[in-house]
Amino acid sequence: MENKLLLGAVAGDVIGSAYEWHPTKSMDFELFTPHADFTDDTVMTLAVADWLLNGGDLACIMQSYGRRYPHRGYGGRFRTWLGERHPQPYMSFGNGSAMRVSPVGWAFGSLEETLEAAKRSAEVSHNHPEGIKGAQATAACIFLARTGAPKQEIRDYVEKVFGYDLHRTCDRIRPDYEFDVTCQGSVPESIIAFLESTDYESAIRLAISLGGDADTMASIAGGIAEAFYRYIPPHIVQGVQERLPDDFKQTLRTFYARYAEAL
Repeated sequence: MENKLLLGAVAGDVIGSAYEWHPTKSMDFELFTPHADFTDDTVMTLAVADWLLNGGDLACIMQSYGRRYPHRGYGGRFRTWLGERHPQPYMSFGNGSAMRVSPVGWAFGSLEETLEAAKRSAEVSHNHPEGIKGAQATAACIFLARTGAPKQEIRDYVEKVFGYDLHRTCDRIRPDYEFDVTCQGSVPESIIAFLESTDYESAIRLAISLGGDADTMASIAGGIAEAFYRYIPPHIVQGVQERLPDDFKQTLRTFYARYAEAL
């Protein structure tokens, strides 16, 4: 991970942003179109990273980030939650819980701690069992990947613990797959994109090529792929950094130094 920033999920978000509403079923697409930019996936990922670095009330941190970057594609109910004086969870099983969880997969020394923190990161808003499961499955994949588990072990663990069917292929999924913002309808497919990949870029391309919620699915697949391959190509690192605010880059750099650099 030569870039010294934790960029796996963020890069997936930026690249996928151009294809969220203009889906593609091909893996042959431009990585950084003129419309590529960070979305709510990145903003909330940074909020979680900030929480892990500095502590505090996660809901308040998320609200602060959301208010600083208000026009980034938040879902309607979550946008309301960001503006509430006393925000309460609302039983969501949307994939927002999984899109923001990647820092959790790096921050703890055991799988048990990782699962507990993933639950806490989800349930401030997405406290439906499927919302929590999506966050935990994603964080568990990242933890297992960064601690050296092979893909078969990651697949077996997720299927056994979370009940996701990971024995499908992207080629089988792609023809009939449609836009789906639920955890249960997008997290397994994102994990499959990682499992089929051969490197970081192919994980992103596979996730986006399914033609669904491209930025979030690439964010999930990208977060796992970064932990597994430990390398993001320089052209992707550069393209993403050009589109991020300086404070985001500093937080991602600080997070990397604390949790990932020694690995």
